[in-house]
Amino acid sequence: MSGNKCVEFLQWALPQMRMRWPGFRKVRRQVCRRIAGRIEELHLAGLSHYKTYLADHREEWKKLESFCRISISRFYRDKSVFQFLQDVVLKELAQEAGTDSVRCWCCGCAAGEEPYTLSLLWHHFLKPSFPSKDIEIIATDSMKHMLHRALKGHYAGSSIKELPAALLQAAFIRQNKQYLLKSAYRDSVRFLQQDVRKRMPAGPFHLILCRYLVFTYFDEKLQGKLLEKILTRLVTGGALVLGKIDRLPYTTEKLEPWSEGDRIYRKIR
Repeated sequence: MSGNKCVEFLQWALPQMRMRWPGFRKVRRQVCRRIAGRIEELHLAGLSHYKTYLADHREEWKKLESFCRISISRFYRDKSVFQFLQDVVLKELAQEAGTDSVRCWCCGCAAGEEPYTLSLLWHHFLKPSFPSKDIEIIATDSMKHMLHRALKGHYAGSSIKELPAALLQAAFIRQNKQYLLKSAYRDSVRFLQQDVRKRMPAGPFHLILCRYLVFTYFDEKLQGKLLEKILTRLVTGGALVLGKIDRLPYTTEKLEPWSEGDRIYRKIR
C-alpha cells in the first residue's frame, strides 16, 4: 500500500468519522500501518477492496476509527506550558479556589504522563505554599490498555526525557530500563475510561487540559459542540489548556488568552 494511496483513503474516510485530515498529517504512517495490517488480516487485495468492505460491513467503521486513536505523550510535553502552569496558573487557581482542592481534568490522558506531570508540579512547587489545599486530578481516555499502563506507572526513558532532573530523581524509582513513579504522586490522579465525544466527567473544574485531541483530530463542527460542553465544566476564572498546534474552532467571549503562545485560556464568563 503506497503512502499516497493511503493519504487519499484517509482524506476520504476521516470526514465520514467527523475527523479532519490536517490533524493526521504527521501521524499518518502510524494510522496507515494499522490499516495495512487490517487489510492483510481480512485477506483483501488493497484499499479499494477495503472501501467496499466498509460499505458492506458498517460495523467495520468502528474498527477503522480505533486505528485513528493516537496516543503520543510524554512527561513535561511542551516545557513552556507546564512552566506557566507552575509559575502562574496553578498558583492563582489555588489562591482563588473556594474549595479544599484544585480540581483538574486531563482529557485524552494516554498512559498518564500529562496528569502525573501536574501532580509532580503541585507536590514539588505548589503544595508548600498551600499546605491546606490538595490537587484532585481526573484523567480520561477512551483506550483501556493505555489506562492500564497509566495505573501501573511504569515508563520508558523516552517518556521522561524532558522531565527536569530534580523531578526525575525525586519522583521515580529506576527499575532496569524502566522508571516507576512513586505512589505518592499517583494518589492524586483518578483514571476513567471515557470517550470525550460521548461522555465527560461532571466537573466543576478549575483547570482543564484538552491537548492534542479534540482540537487536533476532530472536525470543526464537532470541536465546537465539544467546546461548549467542556466550558460548562470549567469554573469562571478557570483555565483551559490546548495543544500548541491547536486552535479554537471559533471566537468566544467566554474565554480570553492567558498565555497566548501556549494556548492557555482563562474563562471570564
